[in-house]
Amino acid sequence: MAIDYLAANRFGLGHHPDDAASTSARAAQAALERQLGAFEPSPQAIAALPGPREIAETYILFREQGDAMAGKTGAATTADERGREPAARREAREAIRLFYIDAAAARFAAAVASPTPFAERLVHFWANHFAVSTEKQFVSGLAGNYEFSAIRPHIMGRFSDLLIAAIRHPAMQLYLDQVLSVGPDSPFAVRQSRPRGRPGLNENLAREILELHTLGVRSGYTQADVTAFARALTGLSVAGLGRGALRQLVPDGSQPGDSIYIAERHQPGEQVILGRRYPDTGPQQAEAVLRDLAAHPATARHIATRLARHFTADDPPPPLVDRLAADFLRSGGDLPSLYRTLIASPEPWQGGPVMFKSPWDWAVSMARGLPVPMFGERQNVPDLLGQLGQQIWRPESPAGFGDTVATWAGSGGLMQRVDLASRITARIGDRVDARALAPQILGDALTADLAEAIAGADSPAQGLAMLFGSPAFLRR
Repeated sequence: MAIDYLAANRFGLGHHPDDAASTSARAAQAALERQLGAFEPSPQAIAALPGPREIAETYILFREQGDAMAGKTGAATTADERGREPAARREAREAIRLFYIDAAAARFAAAVASPTPFAERLVHFWANHFAVSTEKQFVSGLAGNYEFSAIRPHIMGRFSDLLIAAIRHPAMQLYLDQVLSVGPDSPFAVRQSRPRGRPGLNENLAREILELHTLGVRSGYTQADVTAFARALTGLSVAGLGRGALRQLVPDGSQPGDSIYIAERHQPGEQVILGRRYPDTGPQQAEAVLRDLAAHPATARHIATRLARHFTADDPPPPLVDRLAADFLRSGGDLPSLYRTLIASPEPWQGGPVMFKSPWDWAVSMARGLPVPMFGERQNVPDLLGQLGQQIWRPESPAGFGDTVATWAGSGGLMQRVDLASRITARIGDRVDARALAPQILGDALTADLAEAIAGADSPAQGLAMLFGSPAFLRR
């Protein structure tokens, strides 16, 4: 049983060469528990990044300049027109690009340098559970801030607080079109002069909360529940990022990028969701629904299944799922309690490395394992992950990136990793001895055959490429 390797890779993000090895399961479990209390939500790489106000103001400038060019609100800017766009718009476009690039680089740097890699893995797990995607332009600059301000500060609290923070963040509201949602009988909608042109109810956020974030599919909710929940969510919006009439009625004192509540866009009246009645209490109506969903037994089982799958196998052991679900309900969704139950359970420690590292996991573990920098320029981070097929904060759907072996173990993806490892090690191979590095980062998962192959490599770079392309390094 590769205890040391599982502690560093299944629970963490890979060994640093100077990490102390865990000599027993008990020692490994104790070290992981200590990380829960030592986690730093805002490390230096992240703390200095722009906040949502600066990002939102840049988006507003970018859009206003585009509208001025087109002469009408909402018209798209073509590639040919970009060459003639004003300097202010070009600068805003570049600033938006850098918001994303710098945030991705900070995420990578925080993961590589973290002394609490188990906690960092949990950040990535929850960010993927509450996924947003930079496929939408207005999300790209905010995606990093979303993870850094809505996810990181709440992973050591209660699930209900994490859920609410994720839902209220501008990135989630923009991604799932909540900023477009208006109660059909709200004062704002009723005032619109053309009934056919009235803004309407958008159910995207409500549906994904029920299906992905809380209860899970086939858990008993109906289309009527989705619609009622969407009505309860109306009024929730983002200051400064609406369109046309939807930009009106922003509460006094709101700053661009603030999560806000606009009472005149809220659907009036009681809502019935999963058989429970929720009186119209304004913004508290949606929060009451979210807190009840966070405490629901179906949510406990859904979260337990996803967490167990991430740390064991595609088909997680039922006893582990049952244990985690029971802890979730008993503790009221206390996340550190859930993590401690996971650490203390036998199932994640049984067998050898089974799960396949995602491109993100593989790249981070390679950077953590190398005693010299893997690369330097900030744009290399998103480029690197893009080459490997896992563009940072860009899953194909709200379900996030896949978390099964089949998602990442295809032959095409493996060849990309081998090619990238070869190119990186060709630059640094003369400064690193793979024969000495292999036992330091693979520990008890290093086989005699792999050690012999590395020792017989034609060059230092080839030895490193063999190490980082080996089955032992590719799995966790």
